[in-house]
Amino acid sequence: MALLEAGARGRLLRWPRVLLFGDSITEYSFQENGWGAYLAERLVRKCDVVNRGISGYNTRWAKLILPRLITESTSADSIVAVTIFFGANDSALKELNPKQHVPLEEYAANLKSMVQYLKSVDISADRIILITPPPLQESAWEKACLAKGDKLNRCNATTGQYAQACVQVARECGTDVLDLWTLMQKNQDFSSYLSDGLHLSTKGNSFLAAQLWSRLENKLSALPSLLPYWRDVDHTNPEASLLD
Repeated sequence: MALLEAGARGRLLRWPRVLLFGDSITEYSFQENGWGAYLAERLVRKCDVVNRGISGYNTRWAKLILPRLITESTSADSIVAVTIFFGANDSALKELNPKQHVPLEEYAANLKSMVQYLKSVDISADRIILITPPPLQESAWEKACLAKGDKLNRCNATTGQYAQACVQVARECGTDVLDLWTLMQKNQDFSSYLSDGLHLSTKGNSFLAAQLWSRLENKLSALPSLLPYWRDVDHTNPEASLLD
């Protein structure tokens, strides 16, 4: 009981949070060798990396969910970075995938709406990173579609238009942006970055992780490790080390 009472007197430990908000490419990011898992490993003891990827979702649905994930009353002030990573589903061709498709102009407006919402709960623009959809390798994705009895329902040129819109929104809103669509195609054979033409391979996860870390490192690497190293704990009086 004494230990419990001592613990109750200690200052509440609040881990800073990095929120990853996106579609399946974010949801799968905590799998082995995933880009989200890479960030979590880099930031262990400094930040909680929170995965809020929702497979199949587009910005039309995401903007409705975001206020349910973050409010001023749920410690928005503890969020040190947010990634917004949508577009792979929005850019689906309307005639072949009307459920996920979002028109280009609405996609841009939805992204802008989400950034404005984050700002309204005091998450400043310098803590927000937009990520464009990656390029689409059409022949590989067509095989994946055909295996499900569907036709090819996306094309890389259209995805590129959504990527450009994402970059423009970031410019207008003053946020950082990771233009994955352009960066991955600097390597002529970008198919190695993709597992099925749409989702990231191990190489693609590694590429995204490195690009994203280069943007986050300056902001987050200086954060202190939470709780002292075990050798620094006074074993004769642990309360003095752990409850200050």
